[in-house]
Amino acid sequence: MSDADSRHRAEFPPAAYWRRWAADAGQPRLPEDPAEAARADAPPAGPASTPNAAPEPAHRVLIVEDDPSQALFAESVLNGAGFEARVVGVAAEFLITAAEFQPALVLMDLHMPGMDGAELTALLRQQPALAHIPVVFLTGDDDPERQFEVMEVGADDFLTKPVRPRHLVAAVQNRIRRARALQQMADPGRHPVTGLHSRLQLLQQLAAAIPARPAGALAFIEVEGITALRDRYGYAGLETILTDAGRHLRELVGDASATRLNDTTFLVFAPEIARTSLDAWARGLRDGIGSHPFPLGDQRIRLRALVGYADLAHGYEDPGTALASAEQALRDARGTPIGIAVHLPVAAPAPGAAPDAFAGDLRDALADNRIELAFQPIVAVAGGDQAQYQTLLRLRGRDGELHSAARILPAAESAGLLHDIDRRVIELALATLVERNARGGAMRLFVSQSSRSLIQPGYADWLLQLVEASSVGNGALVIDVRQDDALIHALSLQEFCSAMVPAGVQLCLGQYAAGDDADALLAQLPLGFVRLAARYSTQLDEPKIRDEMRGAIERAHRLGLQVIGQQVEDPQAAATLWMSGIDFIQGNLVQRVADALDFDFHHSVL
Repeated sequence: MSDADSRHRAEFPPAAYWRRWAADAGQPRLPEDPAEAARADAPPAGPASTPNAAPEPAHRVLIVEDDPSQALFAESVLNGAGFEARVVGVAAEFLITAAEFQPALVLMDLHMPGMDGAELTALLRQQPALAHIPVVFLTGDDDPERQFEVMEVGADDFLTKPVRPRHLVAAVQNRIRRARALQQMADPGRHPVTGLHSRLQLLQQLAAAIPARPAGALAFIEVEGITALRDRYGYAGLETILTDAGRHLRELVGDASATRLNDTTFLVFAPEIARTSLDAWARGLRDGIGSHPFPLGDQRIRLRALVGYADLAHGYEDPGTALASAEQALRDARGTPIGIAVHLPVAAPAPGAAPDAFAGDLRDALADNRIELAFQPIVAVAGGDQAQYQTLLRLRGRDGELHSAARILPAAESAGLLHDIDRRVIELALATLVERNARGGAMRLFVSQSSRSLIQPGYADWLLQLVEASSVGNGALVIDVRQDDALIHALSLQEFCSAMVPAGVQLCLGQYAAGDDADALLAQLPLGFVRLAARYSTQLDEPKIRDEMRGAIERAHRLGLQVIGQQVEDPQAAATLWMSGIDFIQGNLVQRVADALDFDFHHSVL
């Protein structure tokens, strides 16, 4: 037998080879007679089956393994033993697959490219909806210290390769049984410490209720002064305080649903609150958090909470609109002495009433094609002649004054024109790419869009048709979504992103700041780029910010993402970003915002 044949047989065993392993795992040995074998291949009746009972569905096992032969071995053994096994070989696809497949157990390889098994397990434990899933490691690393590290991040068991099939099956069966027993004693949909719902679970409840049941309230609750708390008590102390705040909020909301959205914000969905009680309810949430002493060591910490809520009786068309309204109310609450605000839908102007001047100009600007784009180059620190720009929204007023996005977007939101603005920006960006292509020059444009527009029914289909008709090329268009916006609409954004990627439309997470939810978002969405929050460029004299920024860049690189540093104004900030491994730099140090696409990328030197 040739060496090639030997290697092939070792990597790809003969057909039905798993039957020997099934026998090794304690299953009855299959007969040699083909007729008997066919009968033996029939689906088993399942444990404790009776003539009147349906068989128990096979337990699902997700195998995270980049080595095809090792993955084939584990998958075949488990399928042969009656499990339903699926393999994922790319770290970036792990969380998406786990959320879709809903495994009863994860069989994890320790050494994965991009992010290793320990990091993936830690990421899994940060997802309330998935944190209960047991993780069994399968690795050839027999270092006791490494095994201890893996157990610390949340692994449930550790099997050393090579493992006999019967041992693999027994370990998987035992861990699933133990996990099921624990789930019977606790609600797996809630955080085990705070009792809060998972974000996914709450968003699913909201999707089922809106617009079918227009009642109750949706509230954002924000803890003020997070930066000061972090500086005074450190990250560990801050997390202790916020975990206690989550536990206390769970008590305050009673039968309502609540989840922690990010480092500073909670979301509460209360469908049973009467309209006449909404103001008192919001005050109760604010005062309930503000009056409670949260222990930290020998101290008692008081928090100030802001509450912004939407009255769902106004009949919001979809969950995204309701979330956006509650978020806007929270922004309004920041500017009020009492720290509470309610969103009031914009009413149509009464007949004969004078319209808001700028909102009227905005409508006319859309009709008169006075919406424009400005551009700022994004330059690779390693050099190269790839032309790429960030697009920035501009509106030319009737008097010739040029208004920036900071003036346009709030007015567009108030006037209900944000969706129209986003569409026009996409149309202008694609027209710019088409014109550039006609002149023989490839280019990439980063185009900011609101998540609320992206998740609108029909928006993805419209954009795909426009991209196809434009023939701008794979990777020429990058949709840029702000992190805070994406966190709120993460569930719906996954569907949009899944439709965009096959068409060559890339995605960038803007204003990325490290944090548990933000880091999980990096793995949940099929991103190509992240743009760092401005503080990573403007506050680099603070050691904590520098360390956090370096960790953010490293984490993004492990997932195969390219990182952009924005608002870079001076050479020192550029040098620090460069030494930290940044891929691209954008800011006035490179070039100020302009209306021309004339930057010389070929000869640019940072």
